[in-house]
This record gives sequence, structure tokens and C-alpha cells, in this order.
Amino acid sequence: MAEYSDFRSDTVTRPTKKMRKAMAEAEVGDDVLGDDPTVQKLESLAAEKMGKEAALFVPSGTMANSIAINGWTKELDEIIVEERAHLYNMESTHMTLIARVLPRLLPSN
Repeated sequence: MAEYSDFRSDTVTRPTKKMRKAMAEAEVGDDVLGDDPTVQKLESLAAEKMGKEAALFVPSGTMANSIAINGWTKELDEIIVEERAHLYNMESTHMTLIARVLPRLLPSN
């Protein structure tokens, strides 16, 4: 059987022994205080790859989506989403209760 990587969700991804070893041996610090060299390196690399001045690491797709919604909308804006979209089906609480924006659903094909 061929090996594959399953990226459907962070809940199905399992680190390999090599990944766990790398995590255990990684130099760490407090990322909130800007003291984590691994996060600093990752953010610098991402900024460089994207041709940007800076980048921000967030630990989950949900957090990234929340930042994007709050950054691009204002209260009572509508967000157009396909009715099967992960953002609508799994993260709509943030849209309506925290960002206070409304989903406008498009039908699936």
C-alpha cells in the first residue's frame, strides 16, 4: 500500500516518529512574547516567500479564518459562501456571534 498524507483536516493528520522527534528537539520560547525562534523563522520565511514585509503564524485554520473575516469585514456585512463550505458548516458561530457578519449562501452545483 502506498503512503499518503491526509490533509482533509488537522484532526486526521498524525505526526510521524521523525516529526515527533523534531518537535521534541526544537528550540522553543514564548511566541506571545516574540521569544520563539522557530516561530520567528517560520514567519520570516513566509514573509520572504510571499514578498511581504512580515507574516503572522496562527496555529489553526479556524483562527486564520477568524482573522481574515475580522480584517476584511465590518459588522452586519454579508459573506458569500457556498452552502457546503467549511467556513459556513463548521465555523459559522464565529461569523455570526463574534464578527457579527451574515452568511449569504450560494447553492451547490
